[in-house]
Formats: sequence, C-alpha cells, structure tokens
Amino acid sequence: MQMLKIGSKGSRVAALQNKLGIKSDGIFGPDTEKHVKRFQLTRHLNVTGIVDNDMWVLLTHLENTIPEEIDEDTDLQGQYYKTNYDQVIHRHYLPKGEYINGPVNNEYIFLHHTAGHADPYRCIDHWGRDSRGRIATEFVLGGIDHRNNNDENDGVMVQAFPTGAQGWHLGKTGSGYMNRHSVGLEICCMGYLTHNNKTYVNSTCKEEQVQILSEPFNNYSKWHSYSDAQIKATEKWIKYIGERDQIDVRLGLKQFIQKHGPTKGFGFQFDAHLGNVKGLLTHTNVRKDKSDCYPHPDLVDMILSL
Repeated sequence: MQMLKIGSKGSRVAALQNKLGIKSDGIFGPDTEKHVKRFQLTRHLNVTGIVDNDMWVLLTHLENTIPEEIDEDTDLQGQYYKTNYDQVIHRHYLPKGEYINGPVNNEYIFLHHTAGHADPYRCIDHWGRDSRGRIATEFVLGGIDHRNNNDENDGVMVQAFPTGAQGWHLGKTGSGYMNRHSVGLEICCMGYLTHNNKTYVNSTCKEEQVQILSEPFNNYSKWHSYSDAQIKATEKWIKYIGERDQIDVRLGLKQFIQKHGPTKGFGFQFDAHLGNVKGLLTHTNVRKDKSDCYPHPDLVDMILSL
C-alpha cells in the first residue's frame, strides 16, 4: 500500500482514523500523526508518524487501540525520549500545580505498585483529577490487564512530570528529608490476591497472571504477577535513574535481600523508615502498612543482578 503520512487524504486515511479512535475526516494532519506515534510507541515500533504496510497490517488485525485523545496540556516537550539503556520513556505530564516544581536532588529510589489497572496514562490522569493534592510518582509502568490479558500497555514507561520536579509518594515515614528527595516508580499491578484469585476490588485475576510465592509476604501467598516486560523495563529504569540522579542502586533493597532473604528483605526496615538507608528501596521498606512491592522471584533475581 502507499504510505500514509502528513498531507495524505482519502478513504484510507479515514479508515486509519477510525482504527485510532479519532475524528474521521480523511485528512492526515498533526493530530492524526500524534496518534500514529502513540500507537507506534505502545507497540514498540519505530516512531516515525508514518503508516507503512507493516503497521497497516497490524492495525487491521486489532480492535481500536487508542482509547482517548491526547490532552495537549499533558503532552509537553515532545512525546517521548530514549535513555542510554535503549528504553523509550513517554511524556504524559500532569497539569501544572499537580506536582512540585524543582529542581530537587534525589537521593533515594522507590518502587511501588499502583494497586490499580494496567494503563499508566489513566493512572496519571487520575492523579490529575483527584483532590489529594500533588500526589504522584515521577514514573508509571504499564502492565497486562489482569481481567482480560490485554497487553497494549505492557512495559510502557511513562513520565508524569518534568525531570527535577517531584510529587508526594511516600506518605508518613520517619524522614521528611527522604520524602522530599526521592524518585518513585509505580508498577501497574493489582497486588495481593485472595485464595480464589480475587483482587481487593473483587475483580478476578486471570489464572495465568497469578504468582504464588513459596513463602507468604504480608500474609498473602498469591499476588498479581509482574510481567516479563515489566521486570525488564524496571531494570532499565533503575539503571537509568541511578545514573541520572547519581544514586548507588546496589544499596538498600539488594542488601536487605542478601542479608535477610527475599521475604524479609522486601519487608519493613526501621533504618530505612528513618531515612538512614539511601539507594534503591520499596514503599514497604519504609511503611508497615504498605504491600508494594512484593518479592516476585524474577524481580528478586533482577535486583540481585544489579
């Protein structure tokens, strides 16, 4: 087929726009190009903004994949950038006033999971609409939908506000300094599961996404599994942030695992709660009332390999 790009017109452009879930006027303009790029990003394709034969074939075998239009107010400084670890990071910024202006020098890296669904964009949009103030992590990592195995956002890393800014993401710990000098990643994951694979909101997790731990963590043996793409993306992100913010990622969580084993290593650590342990940590290391993240065997192996 003839490639579709800026300036193209006609029925094929209209069909493309229908597939992207946007206004179908048959004119390939900047808005259509923007949605093409987002589709390419979420499918790990080369981001060209041009629809070639391979992308057309992929589109024709998929249902509409772009659920919502991109908000210009949250699409600042370009749509994505690439790190030295060949990781594409999407920009989907919160509205101004929903994060703390920088610059902030980070000395701690925190892993969380959202206890929510798989779409990182919707997670950020939710933060932008809620009434809790400037609550956010700088990054959110998409996953596989636990209800239907939709993997559209699996491994997609999204930045919620500009580098150097900050959001509140730790809550009540023993160190205000740590709260103000830490960078966080929310991994899209539903968290613990009951014996019949129910989540905390009573939805059912697909059996193939259930991770059973050899030893219960926070009294639960079943958890919504992190995907392979999430583990790989998290590893690249940790290395990137370690270099960006000059934080030694071998300190903290890796040391806890080596000293106590995975289950206790991912648990509450009083010195970490006080802000005395810099490096890579989880929310659970500094809060007794939290369960994110949990010692998934592949995550443990990745942390120990750092």
